[in-house]
Amino acid sequence: MNDTYYEFGTAAERWDRAQFFFDSKEYLTSARILRGLVEEEPEQLAARLLLARSYYHSARLGRAETELRAVLERNPAEYYARLMLGRTLERQGRAAEAAPHLRMAAAMGGE
Repeated sequence: MNDTYYEFGTAAERWDRAQFFFDSKEYLTSARILRGLVEEEPEQLAARLLLARSYYHSARLGRAETELRAVLERNPAEYYARLMLGRTLERQGRAAEAAPHLRMAAAMGGE
């Protein structure tokens, strides 16, 4: 596929395409589409969170961490981003850094 495929269409069409690839477990393709959407609308947290999930599932943990921290900077009460950040840090072998995020996510989730 060429680059124009990823850039083609409205933001809504590209969002749908990114979700399709994510649901198809084509995480790198999903991330490729989502990067453009996040660049265009950096405050759009849904796209940034799906981008972080795409990175997480494709084992690009440093990139996932960066996106998750950006989400939490904009919305510290985003429960799922907090949980994912904790899991991302754990997966990188950084359990001590992960623990506060996981505790906070548990508290936010009512556990």
